[in-house]
Amino acid sequence: MPGELRIDFKNLDRSEAVEADIKRYADKLDEFCNRIIGCNVVVERPHAHHRNGRLYQVRIDLTLPGHELVVNRHSDQAHQHEDVHVAVRDSFSAMRRQVEDAIRKDHGHVKTHAEPARARVNQIFPLEDYGFLITPDGREVYFHRNAVLNGGFEKIDVGSEVEFAETTGDRGPQASTVRVVKP
Repeated sequence: MPGELRIDFKNLDRSEAVEADIKRYADKLDEFCNRIIGCNVVVERPHAHHRNGRLYQVRIDLTLPGHELVVNRHSDQAHQHEDVHVAVRDSFSAMRRQVEDAIRKDHGHVKTHAEPARARVNQIFPLEDYGFLITPDGREVYFHRNAVLNGGFEKIDVGSEVEFAETTGDRGPQASTVRVVKP
């Protein structure tokens, strides 16, 4: 690893086998992402707990350009973390996921959610359980009572402003979810 790797042990003796594991996992991270500036790993064996046994805790602080990532595995329920090697492996797996997320963010490959479209209720046919919305650009969009969230079909009136998700139905544009916008 070209960046600095620091390994500390708390409440347990330094172990060459654990250090070798940490160096191997850090090298794999560096092969995956060669922009790592530094990595600090703390392996701790807290005092014994009556119910949980003595579970190892692993904290990894990793620095990338523009990112400071932290994994802090407090393994209160993960009894497999009674084995320090498993605790280290799981912590590095979690750190790899964070590094992947940071890379996706840097490359602009982060999922974004489109703002819901807005419209006004143009026509409503309560006995037939449907209505039509009119969008700001003048398009008419069909909606059914089941598309109105929170059972709000009875509460909407002509002129009510709504947000909706549009799909294409058998007969044209259709609102799959309709939510009344509070004034």
